[in-house]
Order: sequence, then C-alpha cells, then structure tokens
Amino acid sequence: MSKLKTISALGLTALCLAEPALAQQGSEEAAEAVAVSGGTAYIFNTLLFLIGGFLVMWMAAGFAMLEAGLVRAKNTSVQCLKNIGLYSIAGLMFWVIGYSIAYPGFEGGFFGIASFPYFMQGVGEADVATGYSVASDWFFQMVFCATTASIVSGTVAERVKIVPFFIFVTVLTGIIYPVIVSWEWGAGWLDAMGFSDFAGSTLVHSTGGWAALMGAIIIGPRIGRYVDGRVTVFAGANIPLATLGTFILWLGWFGFNGASQLAMGTVGDVSDVSKIFVNTNMAAAAGVVVAIIATQLRYGKADVTMALNGALAGLVAITAEPLAPSVGMSIIIGGIGGILPVIFVPILDKLKIDDVVGAIPVHLIAGIWGTLAVAISFPEVLVAQIIGIVATGVFVCITSGIVWFVLKATVGVRPTEEAELAGLDVSETGIESYPEFVRT
Repeated sequence: MSKLKTISALGLTALCLAEPALAQQGSEEAAEAVAVSGGTAYIFNTLLFLIGGFLVMWMAAGFAMLEAGLVRAKNTSVQCLKNIGLYSIAGLMFWVIGYSIAYPGFEGGFFGIASFPYFMQGVGEADVATGYSVASDWFFQMVFCATTASIVSGTVAERVKIVPFFIFVTVLTGIIYPVIVSWEWGAGWLDAMGFSDFAGSTLVHSTGGWAALMGAIIIGPRIGRYVDGRVTVFAGANIPLATLGTFILWLGWFGFNGASQLAMGTVGDVSDVSKIFVNTNMAAAAGVVVAIIATQLRYGKADVTMALNGALAGLVAITAEPLAPSVGMSIIIGGIGGILPVIFVPILDKLKIDDVVGAIPVHLIAGIWGTLAVAISFPEVLVAQIIGIVATGVFVCITSGIVWFVLKATVGVRPTEEAELAGLDVSETGIESYPEFVRT
C-alpha cells in the first residue's frame, strides 16, 4: 500500500512539473474525489463550528486574565465580574435578537431583522442541506459577539460602574454589533460591494475598538492619570497573569480564524484550515518580535506589556485574511500590526485618551490595518475595504456615543472620586482579589 501511495505521489508530482494547468485540474479533481458525503460533511462542518466556538469562548478567559493582570490590584475583582457578566449578556442578547439582526435573510440591505428569538432545531432534527447544524452556527457566531464586548471592558477599566457598563454591553451585543455583521457576513450592502473580512478584523475588532474609543473619551481618564502635562504610569498588578491571558487568547485565535473557513468536508477545506493556523501563528509571533525590538530601540528596555499587545495586534491584523497570504506575507502583516501599539499608545496618552490595556491600538488600529492588508492579496477590493472601515467607524461611533452619553446623563457612568481612589473592588463587588496584601 505504501509503495502504491509513493508511485501515485510521484506521478502527480511529474504531472505538476509537466503542465501546471493540468496539475491544478488534477488536484481539484482529486480533492473532489475524496470529499465526504453530505451527511459526513454535515458532521465535520458542525464539529468545526463547535471546536472553533469553544476555543473562541476560551478567549473570554484570556481577556479576563489579561485585564486582571494589567489593572491595579484594587480593581481586579470588578474586572473579573465584568468579563463573566459581559459574556453572559452577549449570549442572551444574541439569542433574543442579535442573531436575527446579523442574519436577517435578505441581500444587499442596510438593516433588517428576521423572526426572533432565534429558534434551534428540534431534538434529533437535522437539515443536511444546510451543511451544518444551525445550533453550531449560532454558537460560533455568538462567541464572536462576546469578543467585541470584551474589547470595551479593558479600555474603560478602573473608572466605570458595573450597571451602566452592563447596560452598554446589552445594546452593543444586541443591536450595534449585529448591524455591522449584517452588512458583510449577513449578505448586506458591504458584501454586495465586495468588502472582505474573513474572520472579523473590522466587524469584530474594530467595532469593539470604536466603541471602546467613544467610551474612553466620554467617560474620561482615571483620576491622576494625566497631571500637569505628564503621564502617570499605573502599573498592572500581575504581569504573569496578563501573560497567561495573552497565551489563552493566542490559542483561542486558532478557533477564531481557523473555524471561519466554515467547512471541513473536503480535503481542500481541511488543508486551508491548516494553512490558516500557520499564518495566524506566524503573524502573532512576528508581532511579538517586532514589539520587543521596537521598545528596546526606543526605550532601551524591552517592554513586556508591549510584547503582549504585539502578539494580539499581529493576530488582529491577520484576521481579515488569514488564508490567502503566504507565510512570509503573514509575518509582514503581523509584524506591522505588532508595532502599532508601540506607536499609538503614546499618541493616545498625548491626546489624554486613557486606554488601560491598550485595546484601541490592538483592536481598532490593527483591525484597520488588517482590513486594508486584504488588498495585498486581492487588490480589487481596496475601495470597498476603505468604505467598510469608514462606514463601520461612523456607525459605531455615533450609536455607541449616544448610548454612553445617555448613560452618563441618567444613571451616571463613573463612581465617586472616593470609590475610584479606593478601588472598585470595594464599592462595586465588596470582594477584594488580594485581601492579604496591604496597599502602600
């Protein structure tokens, strides 16, 4: 059997060398010949959604640990509460109405809504014609929705009350994010224009980034952050925890990008998922290395927090198109992403925009870069990419800005000065994360 495989492989190699066009045709026919049957494809595709979904769900733990490590000790419990709360709210809202807005069932539109709440298939039911379980699709889409809210949590940390934050998350996950998704993944007007965002550099990450930016501007900086034209550094409480969070996010991203292939029923699909894994990993690695080199050259010391954000920015950058680029191009895309936090964190500080974890450079700026970088592989989409970036920014800034302003004018978004200085763990949760340590 092994000899027959070797002979077949040599024959196919000879065909490839002799006639590329015929070789491509032969490869396509070979892939088609080994494609699994409809029922088996249904099982594999569903499995891909479920595995990808729980990997992206695991990213919620990554965001929680990253934020818990980068905030001060007195605000750790409240960040953990925010992260488990926002994930739960996102799940409920995406079932009640979000999915029905994201996938309204029409083409080329700006806004629509299907029947809601979203109904799953009955026990033992399966429509093989869809190619996957509808429940697995809903679950995979839902965890993306939660990711968007996680981005906002880190930026506005340490100076926002729990209740208004959760109200904002409710609107973001139930309405704002689903509308943006409907424009592209829901076959809306951006999709008709040719806009391309494979796994969500703009639809997920920039959407969260714009919402976070508006929150940071409207809520304002933490007390004492900017005094007399100088930036006061508030060191994170637990760098090992933040590092663990970054590794968890890195792992989860294989589900984020890999499962966005949306199919695993053919040899070609599985091969593409494998390539996506490699490109995703290499972009993140490049982001880390570039961030380390850049901070070493700029400050004379390598900054571990910039290295962590370099990894995440590299991941965000490759997310818009993790399949088409070569490994070398993926390294370039991720490397450019990795330097963006090094450049833009100081710019935000000059503008007195307080971003606790650096989410705006990582998710918004790197998301914009990644969306534009799609044109490296597909030059014809450049105009559509620019339009998609601008349209997303305008819509999210207006809608999220309105929500933040309304919350500020009604229930209020900030704690009292005394509560903020004492730490939100005491005023918002009553539970300190490190009670055995005495603050100085």
